[in-house]
Amino acid sequence: MLNMDHILLIKDIPGYPPQISRLLSMMNYARYTTLKAVEYLTVEQLDYLVDPESNSIGALLLHFAAVEYAYQVTTFEKRDLNEEEEKIWGAALELGAVGREQIKGNDLQYYLNKLNEVREQTYKLFLTVDDEWLHTETEFWYGKQANIYFMWFHVFEDEINHRGQIRMIRKKLPKSE
Repeated sequence: MLNMDHILLIKDIPGYPPQISRLLSMMNYARYTTLKAVEYLTVEQLDYLVDPESNSIGALLLHFAAVEYAYQVTTFEKRDLNEEEEKIWGAALELGAVGREQIKGNDLQYYLNKLNEVREQTYKLFLTVDDEWLHTETEFWYGKQANIYFMWFHVFEDEINHRGQIRMIRKKLPKSE
């Protein structure tokens, strides 16, 4: 779905309604820039911690996949993660100490595969809804109303935010000898 010829165009994507196309276009660009930010990183670099309280680049990458998966479940299935899903995605959603403990030792391809698997499912799910679905409102954070459009905006907004962290961490990586 990442058509590199059109990565800078927010436009209709064949098979998707107009607003969903634009949402996917923005998500695709955010992902493209994330992938550029992590190119060629080693396991050691993916696991690097700037300080004892920070998150690793690998944990942040898995966080992107976990957030997207959680929003698939929330918006398409109208439920929270179940116990099995929490075991799979909990550390990546929570990050912090549990993320530092559980998310390490994986190569870049591991994280890229997770990101791609989840995104492919997002593409499939978005084929099943129309633009009106994006405007469906529900109670969200702090008891406030939100629509599904905002929720999916948050998926890539969160990625963009944490990608800034990735770029900062990358600049602080120890230099190779």
